[in-house]
Amino acid sequence: MANPGLSDAEKQEALEAFEATKTPECPQGNKAAAADALGLPRETYRNRLRAARGVVGRADVDGSVPDGYIIKGRSTLYGPDGEVKAEWVKTTADRERLLEMALDAVKESAKALPKLKPRPAKDKSYNDDLMTVIPWGDPHFGMYAWAEESGDDFDVDIARRDLCGAVDYLVSQAPSSRQCVIANLGDFFHADNMAGMTPGHGHVLDVDTRLQRVMRIGVSAVRQCIHTALSHHEMVHFVPVVGNHDPVLGMAMGVLLANVYENEPRVKVHDAPTLRHYIRHGKTLMGFVHGDRTKDRDLPGIMATERPEDWGITKHRYFFRGHHHHDSRQEFNGCIVEQVRTLAANDAYATGGGWLSGRDMKLIVMHSEYGEVARTTCGIDMLRDAA
Repeated sequence: MANPGLSDAEKQEALEAFEATKTPECPQGNKAAAADALGLPRETYRNRLRAARGVVGRADVDGSVPDGYIIKGRSTLYGPDGEVKAEWVKTTADRERLLEMALDAVKESAKALPKLKPRPAKDKSYNDDLMTVIPWGDPHFGMYAWAEESGDDFDVDIARRDLCGAVDYLVSQAPSSRQCVIANLGDFFHADNMAGMTPGHGHVLDVDTRLQRVMRIGVSAVRQCIHTALSHHEMVHFVPVVGNHDPVLGMAMGVLLANVYENEPRVKVHDAPTLRHYIRHGKTLMGFVHGDRTKDRDLPGIMATERPEDWGITKHRYFFRGHHHHDSRQEFNGCIVEQVRTLAANDAYATGGGWLSGRDMKLIVMHSEYGEVARTTCGIDMLRDAA
């Protein structure tokens, strides 16, 4: 509860000290810096600032809550004569709003990133009717697996070698299409936090504990794959779908790459803050989603609702999804939904539960008039023999 013993001058001093810490680099303010400026213990200052704002716990007296939280309940203490003695407002995190706030923070930070200079395309003849599509199924950078426990070793260095090796091979087999789509279907990063737990359900993960190194190698691997595709195609689309393992880091990677390639007209990063992304190529329409929140049979209807004009003028429609790591392809009314495999090994949790699958990456050739016309597969055994 707010401290009623504070004077108006003390409350004003607390508010002004906090406002003074807000800068372009730190627009949200810094309570620790404000406490230091006033020479107060940090917990004392936090209580004083809370009192100055009229805050009870995490909720304001008028019933509002800080940005990023929602009210989930109230508890009221009444006296013998029925008067209200105290009230506690219970809050919980508003997950969607917190992701939105994180996106805004990442966008602001990414503005200072160096921009890559444009690279001229090779002087060659391209086929405008064809589009090369390489969907990545759940790369899981940062996941750790031990062969004796789960059947195969896996770490961030193996993840980079396999991902870049598969893309290198598939691009070498691709036709001379003018455009190439590299679609990360979510869970690029195995963990989204230092705790090594899934953000939604708190499952403990087997992870490489050096998150900064995982991020550094992961982003570097994506850039290498984009550059590989640029060596064979004039235009490269990168689609960064977020997954249930990496809702923040997956989103941040898209924002980061969009800034890095801002001056490169040959690279388009589809960094819209949406769970689903779409690309149309003539009479062919493709959707990309992780798949943890939707049922496969519902995806065609979602596509028709979200892209009604594209749906109306196309004849061949595909939705690519990840999440389950299995190889499956099913046709619903007007659309084929394909679940793709991952190159990542099984971790101990998946192995223990018997959730096993093959491991490969595919290249699919789409025609503007006829839809899919060819595909090439790069399996994990091919990569191991090459290595």
